[in-house]
Amino acid sequence: MDRFLGIIRQSVSAVRAFKLRTLFCLISVSLGISSVTIIVAATEGAYQKAFEIVEMFGPDSLLLLSGSDEARAVGQRDKTITLDDGQAIREAFPIAYLVTPMTSVRDVTVSYKNNKYQTFIVGSTDDYSRTWTWPVVQGSDLTQEDVRGLRNVGLIGQKVVDELFQGEDPVGKYIFVRGIPVQIVGVLMERGTSPTGASLDDRIVLPVTTVMRKFQNETKYVNAFRIRIDDQRRIPEFEEELRIFLRERHGLQPGQPDDFRIITPKEITRFLVALTGSLVAFLGIVGVISLIVAGFVLANLFLLSVRERTSEIGIRRSVGAKKRDIMLQFLGEAVIITTLGGIAGFMLGVGASKLLTIVARFPVHFSWRPFAIGLVLSWVIGIAFGLQPASKAANLKPIEAIKG
Repeated sequence: MDRFLGIIRQSVSAVRAFKLRTLFCLISVSLGISSVTIIVAATEGAYQKAFEIVEMFGPDSLLLLSGSDEARAVGQRDKTITLDDGQAIREAFPIAYLVTPMTSVRDVTVSYKNNKYQTFIVGSTDDYSRTWTWPVVQGSDLTQEDVRGLRNVGLIGQKVVDELFQGEDPVGKYIFVRGIPVQIVGVLMERGTSPTGASLDDRIVLPVTTVMRKFQNETKYVNAFRIRIDDQRRIPEFEEELRIFLRERHGLQPGQPDDFRIITPKEITRFLVALTGSLVAFLGIVGVISLIVAGFVLANLFLLSVRERTSEIGIRRSVGAKKRDIMLQFLGEAVIITTLGGIAGFMLGVGASKLLTIVARFPVHFSWRPFAIGLVLSWVIGIAFGLQPASKAANLKPIEAIKG
């Protein structure tokens, strides 16, 4: 035990004595480990974000969207889903307890007094806040009478409140939406941003009939339906049954593409994981290259160090040090340096990940895994690339080493 502690003390002394070698090795290892840290943190962050988005989207929910890329490619129209489709879904699927139509108009100029702002208009029903689990925190919700009567009333997102009202209570006030006076009856709870960085609070929700007739000159087609079912475990089964039902209802023949698209929580998770995969692949290549370069830098600097320390090695061997002691000392030096590099690399990775979050709004999450993986990889580099210099030092003959 005393012998082993002595070797460790000598390794630490050598690391402190050869400062330039230590610095170069530490920098090269830390760069590689920082890339690995970012990869692991980004992967964990993506999965955590996926689960958060699925929770926000609703694990018992799906979106039915008009049109599809395949349908548009063969010349079919963009809007393919009707209000009647929604009624048919309600009647055919008792499991669907909410089938909420939605239509939208983008980049609509709204104004209040002298303030103007461009926002996103959503047309829906009195089920909108319930179907998205998006409470009205001020005022009241839309009603069925609002929808049936094509009333000019709306719910407003917090972003629009800030832009138009600037501290005033918006409930009961009138705003102009494309010149049409609309009374604000309620304010939606603040939701923050979407995974793409867009503000979810930048919207005004009006009765779907009002938007269709007064803003779109439309009586039949909507953009989407938000559907929630009683049993989230049946989402895959319900998705397939809904697809078959709509294909038959729309008269699509075998071989024709769907003229609609169904988005489920599984698709959202798949999309975010795929997005993460591209970043992980890029950083993975950079990380592997950096670690290999770090290993070669360490090996070459240690081989140079062996040549510079032949006299020291010869003296130690002549006073009783064994080959194993010399090898363990050099391996100890390598592991100590790479451990320091691993710790520095983890700290650098944390800093770089924070920058990634700020610049690209990419989700990262740190746990014990990035640190543990980085530390183990640093030890692997130290042992794998330090083995040859350590072996060369251990195999020097005492007399020749002293003469050298």
